[in-house]
Amino acid sequence: MAIFKARVKEFEDIFSQDVIELKQLRQHTFNGVPDVLSFRALSWKMLLGYLGPRRSTWSTTLAQKRALYKQFIMELVLPPGHTHNGEGDSDDGNESRGVGLKDHPLSEGPESAWNTFFNDNEFLLQIDKDVRRLCPDISFFQQPTEYPCDIVVHSKGEQGRRLHERVVPSVLSSANVERKGLGVTKINLITKRSAENYAAMEEGQEAHWEVVQRILFIYAKLNPGQGYVQGMNEIVGPIYYVMASDPDLSNRAHAEADCFFCFTALMSEIRDFFIKTLDDAEGGIKCMMSRLSNMLKAKDLSIYNHLKSQELHPQYYSFRWINLLLSQEFPLPDVLRIWDSIFSDENRFDFLIKICCSMILIQREAILENDFASNVKLLQNYPPIDINVVLTHAVSLA
Repeated sequence: MAIFKARVKEFEDIFSQDVIELKQLRQHTFNGVPDVLSFRALSWKMLLGYLGPRRSTWSTTLAQKRALYKQFIMELVLPPGHTHNGEGDSDDGNESRGVGLKDHPLSEGPESAWNTFFNDNEFLLQIDKDVRRLCPDISFFQQPTEYPCDIVVHSKGEQGRRLHERVVPSVLSSANVERKGLGVTKINLITKRSAENYAAMEEGQEAHWEVVQRILFIYAKLNPGQGYVQGMNEIVGPIYYVMASDPDLSNRAHAEADCFFCFTALMSEIRDFFIKTLDDAEGGIKCMMSRLSNMLKAKDLSIYNHLKSQELHPQYYSFRWINLLLSQEFPLPDVLRIWDSIFSDENRFDFLIKICCSMILIQREAILENDFASNVKLLQNYPPIDINVVLTHAVSLA
């Protein structure tokens, strides 16, 4: 308890400064952020570059970014021809967006807002399928948010404001998932999840998964070269959970916007993981798996040779580990603790590789005894473990 209180005091001292000392923040966050006050949400906002070190700029930055996000919703989520004003909906058609023949729902011209609206459904279908099963080990994402997006949940009978209403999930085959670029990656290398789908909320309410769906949809719309790739839902989930669980209600009310910008910042660092044509690039997924393989070879040649002799290639297990920053391998509280350290790493993903290497080294005896099938099962379904054991081991790797 004394140690915990001391750590809380460290964060209180850091965030009481007029100009936050980022080096100090990284050091303390690396060792785990105490689950009290707004420490984790604030630490992540700073470490991901959403907020600058000068406290006096925070209120302006947040106000501007949150207003911009509301604009994204108005322009990218609401159906063409809807009516709105600055504060909410208007019953006056004079301010309707999208007037004229080209915006008629039956228009198929490339410039038609409706044409874009219908084309969006292709990737929205995949997003809808993925977010309905987010973090199945907890009920959080199925629960209603206390701060629903009013201009979306009060549809006044207008179809399409709520993204899930636009798609019919049953049409989507679950056999393959396309990554941007050439080729197909099998789903079991990307994600593992429950088969249960979450239900949508009634008019006037929305579940947390519906908010996450909107974040991913807007991100895909603003990044057409990349779009949405399965697995992004697993990256945005923990960030949204932290923002939407902030004890400071004035921040929690804006969890959606804050999460969007933090997610966008993180994706700018790991986007190469999600673009197949960049797999061989320095920041690509193949390069990261190769770094892990080389580290394992240097640290324990016996395990390296054993896995090699079994032809158990790194992509069978570490593709998902690295691609999704271990978000699928551990319970959510452990993922948050891991991400504290990953976000604190100035060489961001060096420590991620060390964690992955430690996960293998810790299972040394079992791996050396196991046959191919048992090792695949072990590494694709990592056994329960105290996450601090893994992190301490990772720190010990020079």
